[in-house]
Amino acid sequence: MDHNHQKKIAVINDFSGFGRCSIAVALPIISAMRIQCCPLPTAIFSDHTGFDSFYMTDFTEHMEPYAEEWAKLDLHFNGIATGFLGSIRQIDIVENFLRRFDREDTTVLVDPVMGDYGTLYPTYTQELAKNMPRLVRYADILTPNLTEASVLTETEYNPLPKESELLAMCRQLSEMGPKKIVISGLDYGDTLGNFIYEKDKPYQLLKVSKVGICRSGTGDVFAAIQIANAVNGGSFSDGVHQAADFISHAMERTTELDIPRTDGIAFEEILDELIPND
Repeated sequence: MDHNHQKKIAVINDFSGFGRCSIAVALPIISAMRIQCCPLPTAIFSDHTGFDSFYMTDFTEHMEPYAEEWAKLDLHFNGIATGFLGSIRQIDIVENFLRRFDREDTTVLVDPVMGDYGTLYPTYTQELAKNMPRLVRYADILTPNLTEASVLTETEYNPLPKESELLAMCRQLSEMGPKKIVISGLDYGDTLGNFIYEKDKPYQLLKVSKVGICRSGTGDVFAAIQIANAVNGGSFSDGVHQAADFISHAMERTTELDIPRTDGIAFEEILDELIPND
């Protein structure tokens, strides 16, 4: 029996039942873009860690036998997207997954979820950060924020980098493997910037108006649109523009609904914008 008649993306990330982030964001977005989303959880949360209280189950010990069942089915993935990983063991597991399932026609997106505002997340160690390049080398697309790009390139964090500094970081990151890189969430006061780098092409700095307050899950929305756009054959630049516009519209609707900050962005309200016209 052939299970590979439809395009599929494997998403390796945590799952939060409430709060709109990670797999809970990627699954509906990728599905809306007419691709089957196949989640591989790294951990399961009742609600994400931005809440005062949450329940969590570590899925590390289940990841390999879970993926083994996919291998038995001979699943072929058009895309693989990785997100937050909580241990060296999980990096080992994901690296093995990529070796096994990354085919010549597979697009790999690595979102190196490590930190923000110049510091690593409390649950993220220096040892984990030093091992992230092991996954970066498999990436066709890399989507770090400024903090993560700085950590990966061992560059001193500068909240307001010049375009020449961003370009230098992207060139260094590209030497690790990925040919397409976007440094997202650059804060320019009233606007947010995305620095778009594609090897052997002129870079772009896309700026959009800042809407509302900073919220959890926007990076997950961004990455999900990027990988789905790539699997659908869209250009890298168009994917970044689509993601930036979608997030901006979703933020406007979220503000109108007075959604609490912890609850993420109400992307469901405008999900139809992502459905292909053909």
